[in-house]
This record gives sequence, structure tokens and C-alpha cells, in this order.
Amino acid sequence: MNTLVKPDEQADALPDFTHGAINLASARLGAKALYSTDEFFAPLERMLSDDAPVFIADKFDDHGKWMDGWESRRKRVAGHDWGVIKLAMAGRIAGFDIDTSHFTGNYPPRASIEAICLEEGEPDDNSDWTEILAATDLGPGAHHFCAIADHAMATRVWTHLRLHIYPDGGIARLRVYGSAHFDWDRIAADQEVDLAYVFHGGRALAWSDAHFGSPDRMLGPGRGVNMGDGWETARRRGPGHDWAIIRLGHAGTISRVVVDTAHFKGNYPSHCDLLGANIPGVTGVLDDAQVDASKDWTPILTRQKLQMDHIHEFTGDAIETDRSFTHIRLNIHPDGGVSRLRIFGYKA
Repeated sequence: MNTLVKPDEQADALPDFTHGAINLASARLGAKALYSTDEFFAPLERMLSDDAPVFIADKFDDHGKWMDGWESRRKRVAGHDWGVIKLAMAGRIAGFDIDTSHFTGNYPPRASIEAICLEEGEPDDNSDWTEILAATDLGPGAHHFCAIADHAMATRVWTHLRLHIYPDGGIARLRVYGSAHFDWDRIAADQEVDLAYVFHGGRALAWSDAHFGSPDRMLGPGRGVNMGDGWETARRRGPGHDWAIIRLGHAGTISRVVVDTAHFKGNYPSHCDLLGANIPGVTGVLDDAQVDASKDWTPILTRQKLQMDHIHEFTGDAIETDRSFTHIRLNIHPDGGVSRLRIFGYKA
């Protein structure tokens, strides 16, 4: 099923397949543009930016109007344009957002997507691609949400995509909603690993607020590069506190917790604590009753004072190390920003 959403309607109209999913085509996480048949007006890599596309009316370059996305020239011969993308990580795909924001007289009328899974290397002329999204009609200046209808295609693991546009034109952003695939059989029982790392399958399922940044960013690689590379809530003006629920990539026992407030100086949380639950049957987005029940999950980390722009590591008696968990809830008091959250432990 395909859904067309205008940019100003997006917040209230995201389809179900986006909930609890990550963007496998995120440049921030490492997705790369490998090849395109034409990028005369704007490069393919620009389409993978994590920022919302912008339109700058008076910005031009040597090729003409500067556009925030991928744009090929007007095709004067037979055929169509296409581009190859390496996903940030191997993963299963639930659906796409083919975003034509700001492309009004220069959007492609249709697009389709093929995929392939390679253990190593990059696709070549002999690669055996599989179509996972048939040719789909596009419109001007809108988000086109396209679910993967074929269950067999949605449960397979993919590493690369080939986006076809017919015959030419511009795409502002391509978002690839899904979940990371990680081979947990490679991890020994006594090997410490970050259970919440996005490349290991960790993902945010629910949160109280994400005004300045999604909780998924806390699970990304490395340290945050700036204040925008983390989870940050709006200033709380009433009672209560903010929270985020994370599904771990694998059930496990916890050995240490790292809360990094890098770059958050005048807006870091005063305190934090961590709760957890072992609910292996809950693999998708939590409903309202499950979210409400999370307030009474098992304490993992007692309430701790935080500092600005600092790596906080909690071990020993401060954390629960005996029980196994599949989900954790990070509470921050009362609000603010956390750059990275690491849940180190051992797979159960």
C-alpha cells in the first residue's frame, strides 16, 4: 500500500511500518551512494542526508538551480535514470519514503526499487537484483510512503538498493525503514557486547518527547559529533520527566551502562535511571498499556546525577547484573539531551 503525504502533514500521518523502525539509508549511520547514471544537477549522495530537505530560492551553482536531493538532467534519449545505494547496515526492509519535497516541475512520474544481499564487495553488471517495489506513481512535493507488501521480501536481508526513476528528475530524500540484521551466533556467551547498539539490532520503540532529536540517535556509532547528534527533548514546563524505551538487539544480562552527554552543556538532564523487562514476545511497537506498565519495570540503574558534556559509566553495585532483559527504559529527569546510551552485557 502506498501513501502520499504532504510535508506539513507528515507528523500526523506516518504509516505503521515506520513505527519503531530505523532508516537503513541514513548517511549519518554510514549509508553510501555508489553510482548513478546521471547527477548533473545534484548528486545521489545528497538524497541520503538525515536532515529534512530545504529549498533556497536564490541558490544556484554552475549547473543551474541548486536542489537538496538527487536530480538528473532532462533525458533526451531512450531509457531512464537509476542509482545504487549501499545501506548503512544489512537489514530487513518494511517500506520506503520516496520524498519529492521541493521538486515540483522536475520530479519523476514513477519510481521502482530493486535490492540485493552481498556478503562482501559491491554490485556489478552481473549482479542478480530482485525487485522489491514495483513501479510506483509519484507526485510533486510530497512524501510517498510505500510498504513492502510481499512478506517474503520484507523478511529477507538486504545490503544494497537500486532506485530507478522514470524517466528522469529529482528525489529529495530516500528513507528506507526497517531493522538491522546482526549474526548473534558469532558472539560467544562470555563476550561483552553493546546490546543496544543500532548495528546490533537495538532500536527505540517509544518515547515521551523527541522535539530536537530521536532516541535512535543515542544508539548510533562513535561519540556524538555535535548537539544535534543525540536524543533531546523540549523544555518541560510541567510535572513529570522524559523517557525512552529501547528494544535490545538480543536478550541479555547487563554488565555496565554508559550515558554520554557529549555537547550537552546547558541542556543535559539533571539525573537519570534505567528500568528493564524480559518480554521476548514483544517484538514490535508497544501499545499504550505496555508503555504505562514500563513505569514499573525492574530497576537496572538507580537514579544517578549527571554532568554536562561527560561520559558516565556505571558498573558494580549501581546496576542489576543478574537478570536478563529484552527491553530497557531510560528515564531522564526532568528533560534534556543524551548523546549516547550504551548497554554493555552478555547475550542470554
